[in-house]
Amino acid sequence: MKIKTSIKSFRLLLVTGIMLIAIVWTMNCMTTKTTTTAKDPEIEKKVNALLTKMTLQEKIGQMMQQHLGDELNDATKEAIRKGQIGSFLNAGNVEIKNEIQRIATKESRLGIPLIFGRDVIHGYKTIIPIPLGQAASWNPELVEKGARVAAIEASSEGVKWTFAPMIDIARDPRWGRIAESCGEDPYLTSVLGAAMVRGFQGDNLADPSSIAACAKHYVGYGAAEGGRDYNTTLIPERQLRDVYLPSFHAAVKTGVATLMSAFNDINGVPASGNEFTLRQVLRNEWKFDGFVVSDWTSMTEMIAHGYCKDEAEVALKSLKAGVDMEMVSQSYLNKLEELIKSGAVSEKLVDEAVKNILRIKFRAGLFDNPITDTSKPSVILAPEHLAAAKDIAVQSMVLLQNKNDLLPVTKGKRVAIIGPLADAPLDQMGTWVLDGNAANSVTPLKAIREMIGESNVQYAPGLTTSRTTETAGFAKAVQAARQSDVVLLFIGEEQILSGEAHSRAFLNLPGAQEELVAALAATGKPIAAIIMAGRPLTFRTVADKVQAILYAWHPGTMGGPAIADVVFGVANPSGKLPVTFPRTVGQAPIYYAHKNTGRPPSASELGIPLGTPLDPRGFTSKYLDVDFTPEYPFGYGLSYTRFEYSNIQVSAPQIKMGGKLTVTAEVKNTGQVPGEEVVQLYVQDLFGSVTRPVKELKGFTRVALQPGESKTVSFDLSTDDLAFYDINMKFTAEPGDFHVWIGGNSAEGVMTDFAIVD
Repeated sequence: MKIKTSIKSFRLLLVTGIMLIAIVWTMNCMTTKTTTTAKDPEIEKKVNALLTKMTLQEKIGQMMQQHLGDELNDATKEAIRKGQIGSFLNAGNVEIKNEIQRIATKESRLGIPLIFGRDVIHGYKTIIPIPLGQAASWNPELVEKGARVAAIEASSEGVKWTFAPMIDIARDPRWGRIAESCGEDPYLTSVLGAAMVRGFQGDNLADPSSIAACAKHYVGYGAAEGGRDYNTTLIPERQLRDVYLPSFHAAVKTGVATLMSAFNDINGVPASGNEFTLRQVLRNEWKFDGFVVSDWTSMTEMIAHGYCKDEAEVALKSLKAGVDMEMVSQSYLNKLEELIKSGAVSEKLVDEAVKNILRIKFRAGLFDNPITDTSKPSVILAPEHLAAAKDIAVQSMVLLQNKNDLLPVTKGKRVAIIGPLADAPLDQMGTWVLDGNAANSVTPLKAIREMIGESNVQYAPGLTTSRTTETAGFAKAVQAARQSDVVLLFIGEEQILSGEAHSRAFLNLPGAQEELVAALAATGKPIAAIIMAGRPLTFRTVADKVQAILYAWHPGTMGGPAIADVVFGVANPSGKLPVTFPRTVGQAPIYYAHKNTGRPPSASELGIPLGTPLDPRGFTSKYLDVDFTPEYPFGYGLSYTRFEYSNIQVSAPQIKMGGKLTVTAEVKNTGQVPGEEVVQLYVQDLFGSVTRPVKELKGFTRVALQPGESKTVSFDLSTDDLAFYDINMKFTAEPGDFHVWIGGNSAEGVMTDFAIVD
C-alpha cells in the first residue's frame, strides 16, 4: 500500500479554501467542509443597503463590543435599542442572549442583531485537550472534530463566535500562552489551525450549529521577549513573513470569519495600530473581507505602550490601521464622532469597518435566525462528544521514555496511584475553561479504579497540589508504593500555572514534587510518571529516577479514561511533540528550525570547550554547562512498538523551477504490537541569498502498521513548497542543493539529496 502526501496540494488546498484532507464524519447529522470566502452579491447588496440607512452613531455602535455578565440592566437594554452596541462577549445564559436579540431586532430602529463572542478555546462543556496537546496528535481530522464538538455545544447556548484558534508560533516554553498554541512550527500550525477553523465554522457559517472562528493573536505575540506575556516583540520582516504570518494566511484562505489584533507591539508599533500588518498584509495582500476585533482593551493600552497620547489618538490610529471592532474599551464610542466631524478621519473608514462587521453577521445567518432555539434536546456532553474528547486525548499523549518496556502495565498487577494530579478534576481541564465543569471530569484515579478494580489500587496523593512544599503525605505514598507492583505517579503543573499572564521563569516541577519522586524511587518499585502540564517542563532528575514518562498535557474532561487506555495498553501511544523540550530553562527559546551560525557545534561537543582564546578549538555556538541539544526534539514520541526507516529515494536528482519531485521511504513495524507512526518530511536548503534553517517540516502523515509490516510512504515536493522571502523580499524558491529527510522526528531519519536548477 502506498501512502501519498502531496505538499503542493496542501498549499493549493489552503489557497483555494478546500479541505486539506477529505474528512467525512457524522455528528448530529452534519458534515464539515471549508467555508467559502467569496463575497455573495446578495449579501453585499444587503450590507450596502443597510449602511445607507445608518446614522454615524449607529455605525459606531456596530464597532463596539462590550463585556456583559449575568445580568441585563435597563441601561444596557436602552443602549441596545439605540444601536450603540454591536457585540457582547460573556453575555450570560441563552435566555439573556435571546432577550438581547429580541430587543435588538424588534425594538431598535434598524433591527440589527448582535453577535455573541465567547472564549471557547478547547471545548465548551465537553473539554478536549489544550491546543498544545491537540497539536501533539498531529491529526488534523481529530483536531477538526474537536472544534466541531465545541461549536455544536456552544451554539446550542447562543454563542455564535469563538476567540479561537490561537495560531501564534510559540518557541519559548516560559510563555504561559504556549498552552493555547499549536507549538513552534509554521507548517504544523497552519495545517492544524485551518482544521480548527473548519471545525468551528462547519459547512456553512449560517448553520445554527456553526460558530465564527477568530484567528489570534495577529501577529507575533508568541515572540514576546523573555517569554513574558504582553511583552515587546522584535521580528524582522523576513522572519515575520516566513515564520509568524503563514498560519494566519492559512486561516484566511480557509475562510476564517474574524481575526484579533494582539496585545504586543511589533518592532515598536502595537498590533492594534499596525497599518503594515492589518492593512498592507491582511487586506491588500491577502484580500481578507471579514472583520478584525481588538483584544481586550488592547487599543487603549497603546497609551501605556507610549504609542498614543490619549483616547482620541487611540481611535484615530486603530481605525486607520484597520481594527473594525473594539473589545471592552470605548475609544471609538467616545472619540470617533468628534474625529470625523473635525475632519481628522474620514467616515469612509468607518463605513468600511461596519461593512466588514455586517458582512459576517449576514454570513452567520443572524439576520434570519437571531434567536437560539432552546426547545431542542440538549447536545451538552453528548456521548459522541465525550468519545471524541477521549480519542483526541489518547492521540495527544506522548511517550517520552519507557525503560525495560514498563508500559503498558499488565492489568493483573497491583498499582499505586500517587501524585497531586491523579485526582484533580479541575486541573486536568487546563487553562481557558470558562464553561467546563470539574464535576464532569473523569480523573485518572476514577478511570483506573473502574478499569482494574478498586482492590488492585492503592491511592495516596503525597502532595495536596503541584505547588505543595509540605512532605507530611510522603509516608503514606511510600507505603502505597511498597504494597504495589508498579507506581503510577501523576505530577506536573496545575491549571493555574499556564495560560494568559501565567508565564514562568523556571520550568522545573513546582513544589516538592521532585522530592516525592526521590522518596518513591528509594522503594525500588518501578515508576511510570504521567506528567500533566500546559507547557514543556524540565525534569531530568525525575527522568533518571523513573522508568517511564508519559506526557499527557492537560487532557480535558475525558483525560482519565484516555490515560487509563494508554497506560494499560488498550491504546498504543502515537503522539509526537509539537514543540522542542529544553534540557534547562537557560536554553529557551529553543526550536528545531534554527539557523546554523558560522560556528555550529558538533555532535561530539557536550558543553565544555576545548582550547583557549589563542587556540580556539571548540569555540562554537553552545553552552559551557549544558549540552546544546534539546532534551526531546520537535516531532519526538515513542510507541509500544518500534519503527524502522529505510530506502529513501527521490524521483529525480534535479528539478527545474516550477517542477516537483516525489520523495519515498520504507517504514516498518519491527516490534510485537500494532502501532501508528507519524511519518515526517523535513528539508534543508543548503545555501541561499539569505541564510536558511537547518531543517523545515514540509509534510507529515499517519501510517498504521501491523507487527512486521512495512509500507512505502511518499510525499510530493514542489519548488513552490521550498519558497521563502529572499534577499529582495520576494517570495520565491532559489536554485541550489537540498537535503531531505523522512523520519519519526526532527532529529532522526533517513536522508538523501536533490537540487533545484534553472
